Parts: sequence; structure tokens; C-alpha cells
Amino acid sequence: MYNIIEVLDNIFWVGVNDRRIARFENMFEVPNGVSYNSFVIKDEKNVLMDSVEGAFTRQYLENIKAALDGEDLDYIVISHMEPDHCRNIDFVLKEYPNCKFVGNAKTFKLYEQFYNDNFKDRYYEIKDGDELNIGKRNLKFVFAPMVHWPEVFMTYETNEGLFFSADAFGAFNAIAGNIEASKVIHKGDWLEQARRYYINIVGKQGKMVQNLFKKVEGLPINTILPLHGPVYKDKESIEFILEKYSRWAGFIPEDKGVAIVFSSMYGDTEQASDILAAELAKLGVEDIVLYDVSDWDPSYPIADCHRFSHQVFAPINYNAGLYYKMDAFLRELVGTGYKNRTVSFLNNWSWGGKSLEISKEILEPAKCKYIGEDVKINSAVKEPQIAELKELAKVIAEDIKNTEI
Repeated sequence: MYNIIEVLDNIFWVGVNDRRIARFENMFEVPNGVSYNSFVIKDEKNVLMDSVEGAFTRQYLENIKAALDGEDLDYIVISHMEPDHCRNIDFVLKEYPNCKFVGNAKTFKLYEQFYNDNFKDRYYEIKDGDELNIGKRNLKFVFAPMVHWPEVFMTYETNEGLFFSADAFGAFNAIAGNIEASKVIHKGDWLEQARRYYINIVGKQGKMVQNLFKKVEGLPINTILPLHGPVYKDKESIEFILEKYSRWAGFIPEDKGVAIVFSSMYGDTEQASDILAAELAKLGVEDIVLYDVSDWDPSYPIADCHRFSHQVFAPINYNAGLYYKMDAFLRELVGTGYKNRTVSFLNNWSWGGKSLEISKEILEPAKCKYIGEDVKINSAVKEPQIAELKELAKVIAEDIKNTEI
């Protein structure tokens, strides 16, 4: 049985929801699943925009058939060859033998890497800026390499200002009935999931996202249709997500606040982090989050380190080096393009080691500004460290006060 949604006049969502998946890209927790969006545009020529993950072939083909309502399919446009969007290309081409496969030279190269099927006679190769008129609507192809795969292109419908944006502007979470962003954008954890999706998957490519903005600058965008998450149809929602992307791509903090990320085997460094958080709160800092690197999927603290203006890292020694999970977290954080933040440290060095030095070495490419004296704990917090934590809190709180967002 099919499940389709008419999102605009003669444009149908024919995607699927995946609530069984535990980790997106086998890395990032998705407790509320994810949607794989695909759209049928009905016109003089009928176009299928992208595909979905391979576990949903039967449902997907039924959705396409229902949307076409007895008509043929003329084109399938594949914005990028990531497997969650390309696993059903061959099924579609076999089901609709008159359908052309629209992509660029790199699209087809990657297709041939993934599949043994030979559809070369049905390739419709495009170049950056090419257009395809399908009747009342006209599709213009905008190449966006490394947002976030090398062959990515997006599709701009020139008459109505519709922007099929590939993975850009996507979000985790399956679609719960409401596909319009205006219905979900200020509810639940939508923003957290949109941020976590962008920062961890696309974040490193901030420069490429900025280049994309330059390419589409001046084009009226009245609807954004991404490959994951809700569709943006109203002015408020579009302006909201564009502003967020501008900050995220520019590595500009969203909020004045502190993310404290600690490692703690027996609770002493955790206690120090809690004391620091309490002192910050006394000084009027409202937005404070704490993460134990051993408890959390790293995508959550990574997203908040990008979100907030200030971070405190609390590494501990392990076998005279850096605690393994903190080491992995910091490297993954830097790998997302994290930079230009204000950072402080507290460190439990116990019987010796180089955890603090290693942490700073890992963070060196991030070009952070360090403030306050490093608070060093020898096994457990003592009175002298209480005073040092209070002093560090004062320095951080004052700096937050003077920070412009």
C-alpha cells in the first residue's frame, strides 16, 4: 500500500520513513528514525527527484505508481549517489523503460561503482547551470560539490522558486504526519536534530556551503525540499533555516553559553565539572550543558560545542596518555570543522600523564581562544581547587557577558 503527500500542486512526496535504523551512516544515533525524501513532479514530462534506501523498495515503487496515477515516468534526477538515496535507481529504471537517468559525469561514475547494471544508453548527462524544461516547470541544475559528496548537484525550479536541495537543510527524525517545517520547526527537538545532522555530516564543508549560498544569491527561494526531514514552504521557516545555515557554515556560535565536556572514571572529574557549572549558574550563566564522553553519542556534544560560544574540556589521564574516549571525541570534534571558540580546561592528572598537553595538541587546528587558568586536580577535588574553579567561573562568565553573538 502506498503513502504519498501532495506538498505542492502536482508535486508529491513519495519518500519513506525509517524508524528501524539505529545509527545514521552507522555512526549517529537516530532514536526517532529518519526520513528518506523523494518527490514526483507531474507535468508534461514527469520527473522523480532522487530515490530511497534499499530496504523500502516495494513501498517506494508503490508510492511512485500512486503519484503517477497511470502516467509514465520520463526522468529520474539523482542529486548524489549516497546509498540512502540511490539504492532503488535500478528498480525504477527497470519499472519505467522510457525513463532517463539525469546526473553529471561523476554521478554516473559512482553509479557504475555501486552497480553492475548497464543503463548507459539512458544516461542524461548535465553540466552546471544546464536547464531541463518539463512543461509549466523548468529545472535548473546547480552543482554543489562536497555538500557533502563530490558529485552533488541541486535542482532549482525557475518559475516558482522551488529548491530541491539534496542533503542540505536536512534533519534527523522520521516525519510524523506533518511534512511542513512550519508545523514542527518550533516544537520538540527539531532544531537539535537539524543542527546535529548538519554539524556532524556536512559541518566540515562549511566553505562549500558558503560557496553554494553565493551561487544561489539573488534567486527567489519559495520552497526548500531536502532529502531528509521537513519541507520549508513559508517565508518564516525559510528565513529561519537559512539564518541557521549561515551561522553553521560560518562556524559562528548560535548562543552565549557553555558546553562542559568531561571524562571521569570514578566521578571526581565529574564532580569538578558539576562544581564549575554551579558556580557559572551563580554568576548568571543560563545556558550550560554537561556531557560525559563515555555516556553520550559524540554527535550530541559535538553539535552543542558548535552551538555555544564557550567550552570547557575536562580530560583525564589514562595509562599516562589521554583517556581514549576523550581523545576520540576531540579528534571527531576537530574533524567537523570546529574552530574559533573560547575554551577553558580543567584536568585530573592523578598519578601523571600528558592528557592536557595531548588535548591541546588535538585542538590546535581549531584555533581556539583559551581563557582562564587551567584547573588541575590531583585525583580528587580539594579546597584549593574549589577556589580555582570559582575563579575560572568568573573569567568565563565575564567573557560570555562581553561576547557578541
